[in-house]
Amino acid sequence: MDNNGLKVNWDVMGITASVLCAIHCALLPVIVTTLPVFGINIIHNTRFEWGMIALAFFVGSFALIHGYIKHHRSLMPVWVFTFGFVFLLLKQFFHAFEYWFLAPAVILVVSAHFYNFRLCRQTKCESSHHKH
Repeated sequence: MDNNGLKVNWDVMGITASVLCAIHCALLPVIVTTLPVFGINIIHNTRFEWGMIALAFFVGSFALIHGYIKHHRSLMPVWVFTFGFVFLLLKQFFHAFEYWFLAPAVILVVSAHFYNFRLCRQTKCESSHHKH
């Protein structure tokens, strides 16, 4: 909870980060092929890609651990996220198969967040901090 009393929904942040990563990986090379002309390189920029992967990992891990500990005690979203993250890492090391690894990575990571979000919503919490 922040200073204004607003609750941060980490699953929504995780889904957003995953979707932004997918847009970067799949659409950005097609849409923004002229960036190198302007001296800007975020397509296949190793630091940018690892930064996005780190962001997805930390937001996703926080959301899933929070959901597990405070709400539902189901490891299924964690396993789905883990398998998706393995595909995301494989994409970084096997560039020839980048798009073959990207699709299942995004589908699994986003599915893990949706599943975690749904499980959290189904759980009735006694604490006023975790009302749904």
